[in-house]
Amino acid sequence: MNGIRAYQDTAVTTQSKGRLIVMLYEGAVRFLKLAIKEAEAKNYEAKGNYISKALDIITELNAVLDMNAGGEVAGNLRKLYFFMNERLSQANSKNDPEMIRQVIALLEELNQGWKAIAD
Repeated sequence: MNGIRAYQDTAVTTQSKGRLIVMLYEGAVRFLKLAIKEAEAKNYEAKGNYISKALDIITELNAVLDMNAGGEVAGNLRKLYFFMNERLSQANSKNDPEMIRQVIALLEELNQGWKAIAD
């Protein structure tokens, strides 16, 4: 098991910044899809845990924004991350899978742009 973990750690630490961002977006989308599945199964605790994991990723994406170098683009991303955070918090409290789907759509759109840059 330690060999697998070491490989995974190496795989992440050797990726370009753009590829890491793609991986973060993909992780958030994966967690949110699981949250929808759990919400529809009325497993509220698991839904909340998956939403929390996605929120952690979005918070990290926001934290690493370079507001000086990124200018207007970074500012717009920050606003979008805040919107996603608020939307997911509402989705969690209202148990609304449609709100989660809206955030997934935004993340997938952003991810397509990053994939084009990172590849």
